[in-house]
Amino acid sequence: MRSESSKVAVNGGAGSQGTIQAANEVLSGRTKRGLLRRVLPFLGPAFIASVAYIDPGNFSTNIQGGASFGYLLLWVIVASNLMAMLIQSLSAKLGIATGLNLPEMCRSYFPKPIVWAMWLLAEIVAMATDLAEFLGAAVGFQLLFHMPLLLGGLLTAAVTFLILGLERYGFRPLEAVISALVGVIALCYVIETVLVKPAWGAIAYHALVPQFSGSESILLAAGILGATVMPHVIYLHSALTQRRIVVRDPLQLRRLFRYEILDVIIAMSMAGFVNAAMLIMAAGTFFQAGLRQVGTLEEAYRTLQPLLGSAASWVFALSLLISGLSSSTVGTMSGQVIMQGFLHRQIPVWLRRLITMLPSLLVILIGLEPTRTLVISQVVLSFGIPFALVPLILFTQRRDIMGTLVNSRATTALAWLVAALIIALNVFLLYQVFTGG
Repeated sequence: MRSESSKVAVNGGAGSQGTIQAANEVLSGRTKRGLLRRVLPFLGPAFIASVAYIDPGNFSTNIQGGASFGYLLLWVIVASNLMAMLIQSLSAKLGIATGLNLPEMCRSYFPKPIVWAMWLLAEIVAMATDLAEFLGAAVGFQLLFHMPLLLGGLLTAAVTFLILGLERYGFRPLEAVISALVGVIALCYVIETVLVKPAWGAIAYHALVPQFSGSESILLAAGILGATVMPHVIYLHSALTQRRIVVRDPLQLRRLFRYEILDVIIAMSMAGFVNAAMLIMAAGTFFQAGLRQVGTLEEAYRTLQPLLGSAASWVFALSLLISGLSSSTVGTMSGQVIMQGFLHRQIPVWLRRLITMLPSLLVILIGLEPTRTLVISQVVLSFGIPFALVPLILFTQRRDIMGTLVNSRATTALAWLVAALIIALNVFLLYQVFTGG
C-alpha cells in the first residue's frame, strides 16, 4: 500500500519541506535538537482535527447543558474527550501505517453496496457538521458586527475559501493558521473562566461522577457526545497523516506514531479544556443565577454582559466566530476526503463549499431557531459515529494491514468498549424519544 520512498513530500512549500526534513532527522536519530524542537515537526494534524471538537455545535450543547443542569454533565465532556484521544490516535495511526485514509481503506476492503451506503451516510453527517459550523460563524458575525445572518453566512463561505487557499503552499501554513485559531479560542475561554470564578469542588465532583436528570439531560448528553467525538474528523485525521511524513522502517514507524500520540494529547487536551470551560461558564453564570432557560447563543451573549460585563460577551462572540470559521474550513476538507476516499472522485472545493452550505442558508432563510437546530445536528452526528469508528477498529486490529503498528489487545478491547458505549447511549436516546420517557 505504501509508496516505496521512505521520505516523500506530498505537499509543496518551503515550510512543509523543512518540516519533513526535520522530522526525518529526528526519526533517524541524526539530530541534536532540544525536546521542543524535536517535537515541533510532528505537531499539526491533531490540531486541525481538534477544531472539529470545539466547533459551534459544542457551544450550543455545552451552554444548554450548563444552563439547564449546572455542572451535572461535565463528566460527559471528560469521558468524550478521553474517547476522542483514543479514536483520533487510531485514525492517525491508520494513515501512518497504510498510507491510505479510512474512506480509501473502506473502498478497498468492503463490498461496493456497503461503500456507497457508507459514503451517503458520511455525506449526511458532513452536512450536519457544516450546518453547525456555518450557523455558528454567521451568528458570531451577527453578534459582533450586527449584520444579518444571511450576510454572515456568505462571509463565512468567503473566509473559508481564503483559509483553504493556504493548502497550495503546503500543509505547514494551513496547520499553523488553524493551530493559531485554536489557541485564540482557548485564550478566550481562559478569560471567561477567570471572570466566572467557578466552584472548583463541584467541578471536580461532576467531572468524575456520571449522572443524568431526566430525558432532556440524556438528549443533551448525546448532543455533547456528538459534538465532541466527530465522525467526519475520524475520516479526516487518517488523511492528514497518510502522506505527511512517510517512513517504512518499523522502528521509525513506531517513533513517528509516538510523536503523533503526543500531538493528539496536546491538541485534544486543549479542546477538552475549551469544552469544559464552555459548560463551566454557563453553569457558573446562568444556572447559578437561576437563568436555566438560557438556551440560545444570542441569549447567552446578551445575558453575559449584565452578569460578567461587556468584555465577557465580546470574548464569547469572538470565540464563536473564530470557531465557526476554522471548523467550517476543516469540514470542507473532510468532505473532500470522504468523496475522494469512498468514490475515488473529487469535485472542486468551491462546489463542495456551495453544496454543504445550502442547508445552512435554507435554515437561515426559513427562520429556524439556530441554536436548537445546532443541538439537533449534534445528535445526528452522534448516530454517525459508529459507522466511522467500527471500520477504524476493524482495520487497526489487523496485523496484515497495520504491520508493526497493529493495536495491542488492550487497545482493541478499549476501542470496542468505547464503540459499545456510544452505540448504547444512542439506542437509549432513541428509546427515550420514542417512548416519551
